[in-house]
Amino acid sequence: MAGSVEPTVNAAQAGALQGVKVLDLSRVLAGPWCTQTLADLGAEVWKVEMPGGGDDTRSWLPPEVDGESTYFMCANRSKQSVAINMASPEGQALIRELAARADVLVENFKLDGLKKYGLDPESLRKVNPRLVYCSISGYGRTGPRAAEPGYDFVIQAESGLMSITGEQDGEPMKLGVAITDIVTGMNAVQAILAALFARERTGQGQHIDLSLLDGAVSVLANVGSGYLAAGVEPRRYGNGHPTVVPYQIVSTADGKFALAVGNDKQFAALCNVLGLPELATDERYRTNRARVMNRDTLIARLEEALSHHGNAHWLEKIRSVGVPAGPVRSVPEALEAPEITARGMVGMTADARHGELRLMRSPLKLQGTPPREPVAPPRLGEHTDAVLARVLGREPDELHTLRETGVIQ
Repeated sequence: MAGSVEPTVNAAQAGALQGVKVLDLSRVLAGPWCTQTLADLGAEVWKVEMPGGGDDTRSWLPPEVDGESTYFMCANRSKQSVAINMASPEGQALIRELAARADVLVENFKLDGLKKYGLDPESLRKVNPRLVYCSISGYGRTGPRAAEPGYDFVIQAESGLMSITGEQDGEPMKLGVAITDIVTGMNAVQAILAALFARERTGQGQHIDLSLLDGAVSVLANVGSGYLAAGVEPRRYGNGHPTVVPYQIVSTADGKFALAVGNDKQFAALCNVLGLPELATDERYRTNRARVMNRDTLIARLEEALSHHGNAHWLEKIRSVGVPAGPVRSVPEALEAPEITARGMVGMTADARHGELRLMRSPLKLQGTPPREPVAPPRLGEHTDAVLARVLGREPDELHTLRETGVIQ
């Protein structure tokens, strides 16, 4: 593709995963989130997409930038797009050749969806015994629902996450992003890194089986353990915390802010700032346990005091005594905040079509092997010729024939 730029890594700042080759057969979010992180860390990621449409999220818009999906942009920076028709025998052969040269393969097809192409774990293990093969699905590759597709919205409902999210007397609510996809993508990175580490000892790759439902259930965290160990059935507390008080959104004279009192010492400091020192020694509120049991009367007392001044006044006072508190920001306010700017989380990335794009940077701050600077998400098939020529040794006339016959784009 004219104007295409291949991702490169500065040798002076080689990423932790420099030299690792990743064959990415995934699409939408969980798999791409995983492979994007691997790319951030220096791996070379070959994103294989079907000619014509490519990753589903390329058509998920608006929001968009001149017809290009910002959803696709969120999970595909620093990758190389290789458009191969997987339904054709020639395309399957190309992917097998790439798998033979890869260290990691990530896929999120339905159960046995790749078996008919000869791209399942068992088949590729014969081609490359060192391959770390990561399968991502809604319900895992085993169990009664292994054949069903899995979507974040449904998984949030089925995992119990929705039941503990939302107002106390309101409807169960989902989180504002596809959190089960993102968590599963993060789990996949951890599992892949562990498998690569194990391969150093054994010389063998392995199959990784991850499900969105497993990941969602695991992040029930303290709420899950409260039921498993103590038999307590969780309920919704809105923006409140089930076991820490005060730990919620509170109202002031001109707005609201988040208040997170994590221990009794912080509570005493808060009471002094609010001019209510007697609450810190009141048996109804002196300990966190007591505050949880009497949250309603306590919050009413606190908000009455807070009503005399606005957010700015109280945030300055409360933070000055070491009690965590912060404004409820919009997304634009958060992304423009000085703390985010200082951490370098947002950067300008050169782009062949748009000139430049504002994109997220990796949150992984490794000082010795820092993540690469983001490369703009690829257009469909942008690196097909370059990857097949460099990695598989295909000559221009061979690439021309493959393109003319619809095997590649």
